Amino acid sequence: MNPELELAVAAIRGGKLAVVPTDTVYGLAASAEERPARRLYEAKGRDAKQPTALVVSSLETLLELLPELRGRAERAARALLPGPYTLVVPNPARRYPWLTGASPDAIGVRVPKLTGNARRLLDRVGALTATSANLPGGPDPRTLAAVPDEIRRAADAFLDGGELAGTPSTVLDLTGPEPRVLREGAAPSAEALRLVGHLL
Repeated sequence: MNPELELAVAAIRGGKLAVVPTDTVYGLAASAEERPARRLYEAKGRDAKQPTALVVSSLETLLELLPELRGRAERAARALLPGPYTLVVPNPARRYPWLTGASPDAIGVRVPKLTGNARRLLDRVGALTATSANLPGGPDPRTLAAVPDEIRRAADAFLDGGELAGTPSTVLDLTGPEPRVLREGAAPSAEALRLVGHLL
């Protein structure tokens, strides 16, 4: 039993915040339910109009939580995930409105490619919401020590995953007629567009 892992799992299941490693940078994470997610927004000083990704342990879990995710968006998700991507997909049922910001008809989703305790954490909680464990506009932390004091004070648990790549996920918008790159990140967007271009 790993005490650090147990504390992080308990924090997220209990509606609290945890700083955890992802496949890109350290994230401030909470349960994907409304009250914990709003607590995350408050801790980070994040504008409620800004979207935050739904992070899930597997494609199967993603399809359970967003059963309307079918057709081309599902095909693109299967081609790219798990991996260092955030995909903005249609959300016709307007699920998780507290995560969608000013665009309730779309939602950002992640299925990160994790190992070690980060993998065990996400497998056990199934789904969470997470944003970089930095202050708005600040550098993305690649180590636990680089997480700002303001974020550390808001968190109830910390999971150390060593030094990470330090580049956030590549963000692709799949809601329109053609995929759009919203943010260059950990994976080359040209490669992502090549992988999904024939599927859409």
